[in-house]
Parts: sequence; C-alpha cells; structure tokens
Amino acid sequence: MARWQILLSEFDIVYVNQKAVKGSAIADFLASRALEDYEPLNFDFPNEDLMCIATTEEHPQEGHPWKLNFDGASNAVGNRIGTVLISPNGDHYPFTSRLDFDCTNNMAEYEGCIMGIRAAMERKIKVLEVYGDPALVIYQLKGEWETRDPKLINYRRLILELIKEFDDIVFYYLPREENQMADALATLASMIKVNQPEDVKPIQMSIYEAPAHCYNLEEEEENDDHPWYRDILR
Repeated sequence: MARWQILLSEFDIVYVNQKAVKGSAIADFLASRALEDYEPLNFDFPNEDLMCIATTEEHPQEGHPWKLNFDGASNAVGNRIGTVLISPNGDHYPFTSRLDFDCTNNMAEYEGCIMGIRAAMERKIKVLEVYGDPALVIYQLKGEWETRDPKLINYRRLILELIKEFDDIVFYYLPREENQMADALATLASMIKVNQPEDVKPIQMSIYEAPAHCYNLEEEEENDDHPWYRDILR
C-alpha cells in the first residue's frame, strides 16, 4: 500500500463518493432491453391465506428404516422396560413401562422388545432396525442361539409372529454404553410411582454450551455512550 501511495502521489487524484442511481434510470435501462417472451407477473392470487402451492410426496419416508432401541431390567428396585423409536429424520419417541409381575431379567428384555415392536406397528412402520444390549435376546431372535429356557420360548414365538407385519426387520446387538436412553427410560419407570397409565409428552433434550445467564442479554434501561457491541464483548 505504501508503494502504491508513492507511485500515485505524482497524480492529482480526487476521490468522490458514488452518486445514488435513481430508480427511474434502472427502469429505463430494463425497458430498453425487454425480453421478447416476457410474461408479466400475475398478482391476482385466488386465496390470500395461501403463500404458495407445492407438490409433496405422499410417503416421503417410505422405504427408509426406523430404529428401535429397547432395554429392560429386573432387580430389587423393580421390573421395568424402556424403548425408543427413532424416525429417519432423527425424531425420538420414548416409551417406558413398569412390570407389576415377577419376571427374570431376560423376560424383562423380551417385554421391552415386544413393547417397541408393537409401538412401531401402531405407527404403520414397515422397515425397522431393532437394537438391544441383551446378547441373549438378540441372538435368539436372529436364530443364532437356541432358546432353551421355557420362560423365554413363548416370548420368542410371539415376536416371530409380530415381525411378519413388517416388510423388513433386522436385529442388531448394541453395547450397553451405546444404549443409554433406553436404559434411562427403564430406570425412570422404576423410580416413578403411578397407579394408572400416564401419557407423557415427548422428551426434549438440548445441549447448552454456556451458563444460562450468558444467554440473558437484556437491554439497558438508560442509554449510555458505550458501543452497541459492548455487552456481547463482555
């Protein structure tokens, strides 16, 4: 920049602001170059309450798999199950139940899987991926392990009947550390005491990267001489 300043100093250069262009000049310029196939805009819209009309697919998610995470536990705290349905868009639909009957841990796992599959059937889901951390249940449903426990035979038979309603359903083993939401829902069912079924709205989970008071930037009542970005800078 200094070099250019020295080279240009020998010339009498005067800098002036650019003048505003009048709207009529732009209109005259466009009028002189009108298109031959130009069609004027039609501002007479038949329904003033509609902003636009678009064509959408009837089943935009058809063929895309939903995901189902399930978990169950039976211990001294109680018997509880939890499942989470995840749409192709990433929406989570949690379900949790408490089992008021005696059962083993594997029975609770089967109960959680059945609850999730039935929830998917109610939503007319046809393609489903099922994830669970109980290896015994997953590999029995995949047919890789034999079901010998008499208490589990009827559970497996029921699930094999239910999956006939799906076009495609696959079972995957998921480590417990990656199945935390379903495990948390199962724990929640054992902690809350309810006398009758309750419908709870979907759980909203957020991530805050700063304390709440940092988001609470209120306008000062009195004007001062500080620049507008002073609060943001602080």
